[in-house]
Amino acid sequence: MRHVIALDVGGTGMKAALVGAGGELLHRARRATGRERGPDAVVESVLAFAAELRAHGERHLGEPAAAAGVAVPGIVDAERGVAVYSANLGWRDVPLRDLLSRRLDGVPVALGHDVRTGGLAEGRLGAGRGADRFLFVPLGTGIAGAIGIGGRVEAGAHGFAGEIGHIVVRPQGSPCPCGQRGCLERYASAAAVGEAWAGAAGAPEADAADCAKAVASGDPRARKVWQEAVDALADGLVTALTLLDPRTLIIGGGLAEAGETLFAPLREAVRRRVTFQKLPSIVPAALGDAAGRLGAGLMAWDLLKTTDPAEVTI
Repeated sequence: MRHVIALDVGGTGMKAALVGAGGELLHRARRATGRERGPDAVVESVLAFAAELRAHGERHLGEPAAAAGVAVPGIVDAERGVAVYSANLGWRDVPLRDLLSRRLDGVPVALGHDVRTGGLAEGRLGAGRGADRFLFVPLGTGIAGAIGIGGRVEAGAHGFAGEIGHIVVRPQGSPCPCGQRGCLERYASAAAVGEAWAGAAGAPEADAADCAKAVASGDPRARKVWQEAVDALADGLVTALTLLDPRTLIIGGGLAEAGETLFAPLREAVRRRVTFQKLPSIVPAALGDAAGRLGAGLMAWDLLKTTDPAEVTI
């Protein structure tokens, strides 16, 4: 059966799949990155995992993968196939596309940014399906974004498009590792909410999920922390929708798992802030942690479209 390798590399682990032409996940697997052994070990872990997936396809699906797609965090030069920088993985200027293609006996390889790759999947297969313009914003350790236009995701002239987490929403506010002060992700990421709630509750181990539970139970301290995060998020999102005019705004990541505890006040906060702007649909992401793998699979199939379009249905 014709298939591609899809690999989603995270800060602590890798999720992978063999993906059929219709988007079906034919095989799934997970591995550690081995980042505690250094950046070279991470690269070798990625290459070895991809080779293992190729061998599995040969054994169980009757042929090797036709292509591969890989999503990685940090700064990515997708055109050159280079993983430029990742603080979590410790690597710089890794020619990952070429290294993987060689390890996989020359098959074409697509390399993409993890959030944009997840956004590609949400746009084509998930919550943004059918929307000609969407913005995908996962709220995790940080905040990034993927700008969807006509079935593709815009990377920008230098690969930095969609970095909504570094919109300044609180001028002269908390310092951000990026060098600015008051960035959105310092107030509305899951990490920021967890940190604020841990301080308010006097519980160092508390996280954003604990805050959401406390909000649902009516704790006034939690409600204050939560509302401050929602207000900051709404400020950042209204700036983004003013610039981009998306039809659908897709919210994912850890905070989105709070469901209507997040979405009800967020929709209201965004509605109060818009004036002339057209209010988009604000919906939860649909694909969960499968988005990265599915998006990587889409990138791989896209590589093959020009040579064999009849085989690709997703």
